Amino acid sequence: MLDLLSDVLTRLSLKGTLYFRTSFTPPWGVLVPSYENVARFHFAHRGDCMVRVLTTGETVMLAQGDLVIVPHGAAHALYCQHTDPEDSLPLDRVFELSGYKGEGVLVHGGDDDVRTTQLICGHFSLAPGSRHLIFDRLPACIHIQNYGAEAGAWMEATLRVISGEAGGTRLGGDLIALKMSEAIFAQALRSWLEQQARTGNELAGFADPQISRALNAFHRDPALPWTVESMARVAGLSRTGFAQQFARKMGVTPMQYVTGWRMQIARQGLAEHKMNVADAAALAGYSSESAFSRVFKKEVGVSPAGYRAKAAFA
Repeated sequence: MLDLLSDVLTRLSLKGTLYFRTSFTPPWGVLVPSYENVARFHFAHRGDCMVRVLTTGETVMLAQGDLVIVPHGAAHALYCQHTDPEDSLPLDRVFELSGYKGEGVLVHGGDDDVRTTQLICGHFSLAPGSRHLIFDRLPACIHIQNYGAEAGAWMEATLRVISGEAGGTRLGGDLIALKMSEAIFAQALRSWLEQQARTGNELAGFADPQISRALNAFHRDPALPWTVESMARVAGLSRTGFAQQFARKMGVTPMQYVTGWRMQIARQGLAEHKMNVADAAALAGYSSESAFSRVFKKEVGVSPAGYRAKAAFA
C-alpha cells in the first residue's frame, strides 16, 4: 500500500537518469540546457561550485555534500568561483572539447588540479503530461545543504555507492546507481516538503498531520465516493474546519485536489494502458461516462477519446 508521496511519484512514472560524473578544475563553467518533463540534480561529492538558474537569476553555492535540484528542467550554469557565469560553455561544447562519449568521468577545465570539483549529475524524468501540484509549485531551485548528513547515515552510504557505481566498469553498476538516484529524489522531495510545514507555503498541507491523513486515505483508494465530509472525518476535523485548513495550506479546495488527481489517473489509464473511456472513468471513480467526459475535458482541455488518440501518436 503506497503512501501519498510514493503514489504520486509512481503514478507520474518517475525515472532517474545519471548523465555524468565530473572532474572539473578551475577555471571552468558549463551551461546545462533546458529540458522538458525533467528535474535536474547535481550532488557535490567533492569540492564546490556555483549554480545559477538562468530563467530567474537565482544563484546558490553548492558546497561539498550539498544537493541542488532544478525541478522544472530550466537552463542553468554550473561554474567555479573563478569564472563568470556568462563565460560558461554549452554542455555539448564541453563534451566535444573533453572527448566525453557518455561513459566514465567528464573531465574539463584548467590546470588547477588541486581544487577539483566532483559532481554527480543527472535528471529525473516524468511521463509526458504528468501533473500534480507538488511539481507545479516547486521553486526554480531546491538547495539542500549537507544533504548526506541531513538525510541520515543510509543516505550517506547511498551517495557513496552511487559515486562508486556511476559510470564504473562493474556489471550492473549503472542500474544500481539509477535506482538509488530515484531514492535520492524521493528523500530530497520529502525533506523539502517537511520544511514547508514551518514556512506556511501552499505545499505545507503535505506535512500537516491532519491533512496528510486525509490525503493518504484518498490516494490509497481514489475511486471511492470522496466528499469533503468523508475526508474531514478521516482528518479528525469538522467539515468547515477541514475545508478551511486544506484551502489555506494547499491553495486549492479538497474537491479540486480530488478531481485533479483523478484526472491524472485517467490520463495515465488512457495514454499508458490504452484503456477505453468507460474503463478510464471507472478507474478515476466515475460511474457515469458522460460526467467523467465533461470533467476530463474541462480539466485537460480535450475529450478523453481525443486524449487517447493523441497519446497513441505521441
